[in-house]
Amino acid sequence: MSTSIVWFKNDLRLNDNETFFRAIANSDVVLPVYCFEDKHYKTSEFGFARTGNFRAQFLLESLQNLDSQLRILGSGLIILTGDAIKELTTVASRFGAQTVYAMEEVAGFEKNTQQQLDKKLKEIGCVLETFRTDTLYQEADLPFAIKDIPEVFTVFRKKVEKEAAIRPIFNTPIQANSPEIKSLELPAFGQLALSEPNIDIRRAISFTGGANEGHKRLQHYFSEIGAISTYKETRNGLVGADYSTKFSPWLANGSLSSREIYHELKKYEATFGANESTYWLTFELLWRDYFRFIMQKHGNKLFLQGGIKSKTAHSQLHDPAKLSRWVNGQTGVDFVDANMLELKHSGFMSNRGRQNVASYLINDLQIDWRYGAAYFEQQLIDYDVFSNWGNWSYLAGVGNDPRGQRYFNVEKQAEYYDADRSYRSLWLDQ
Repeated sequence: MSTSIVWFKNDLRLNDNETFFRAIANSDVVLPVYCFEDKHYKTSEFGFARTGNFRAQFLLESLQNLDSQLRILGSGLIILTGDAIKELTTVASRFGAQTVYAMEEVAGFEKNTQQQLDKKLKEIGCVLETFRTDTLYQEADLPFAIKDIPEVFTVFRKKVEKEAAIRPIFNTPIQANSPEIKSLELPAFGQLALSEPNIDIRRAISFTGGANEGHKRLQHYFSEIGAISTYKETRNGLVGADYSTKFSPWLANGSLSSREIYHELKKYEATFGANESTYWLTFELLWRDYFRFIMQKHGNKLFLQGGIKSKTAHSQLHDPAKLSRWVNGQTGVDFVDANMLELKHSGFMSNRGRQNVASYLINDLQIDWRYGAAYFEQQLIDYDVFSNWGNWSYLAGVGNDPRGQRYFNVEKQAEYYDADRSYRSLWLDQ
């Protein structure tokens, strides 16, 4: 009998998961596993945790939901901790697994782990099979090779929209044959060197992890309130749950796939009509793809101060005092401080807020942009390596912005987007 391991990472769903689908199709027995890797809970070179407590809580909830879904199919989730290479090799050896199925990695940390695991598995006669499960478009369907990906998003977008197609989703298998898997045992916050996050009643939305909750949000935004039809007009909002889709946390850890969202969007458009707002969601999902393919093209250059342009960044400074005031919402600039307090106390911030606080750190405080990116990595529930570092380098003028460095006049932005001061009052007047 053929036995396979399914290594779940940032693809914490059963629907539209080619990794899981292929493992079920090609194996008699499957062992679903997730590994809490030590390196993801360490402090980065910039002094921030690689995983903060808001994202950790969302992850724990997502794994609980994934295990529940696997139990329905006759399986369950095995939790590993420590070094993924060692732990997965041990499990493969113990159960005589011939194949480990996992999502394909392109970011430095994760890609290095994948390559080392591949070597170790071969030593015990096991094969690593990987699939891209995190993009709207598949690499094979792009109208250019990765090395030829345009450096300007608009050029990329126009050619992809014209010449590439989005594939249908992979349906959830109806059964997963596994040996008896004991009840899920997740680590406590203390075991991850984290504290349980406090609940702030001012938060825009109560995010709960897991594919079930992700689909609830999808149905709420599309079918229940039809907010997608006015999304482009409201997406720069600051207060409340529904000014934007808020799909990003579930997308970030793969509880939802971008293709699931896209195909639900097409169903919505078929019923209620397409407009500029419904298109704009696809536009932003394509931006998400773009940052993934750009990192695949440029590798670790995206994490360097000079970015993919290999040029001297606008600022090379590190001022701990200024950085601390920015992190804690104590800069004295009310719009910046309100946004930073929302991030600190809820793990979330609007897109408009992110652009403004990033511009302020880079241009006004003259601090190395990577400290801001690293703080976002720690703090955001919806952190993903590609969009976070891609957007920060873009704003710093060392990424894919053809116009060079972006500057936001924070005072004018506040006057326009928070004219009645409702957002600043929410986060500052308490």
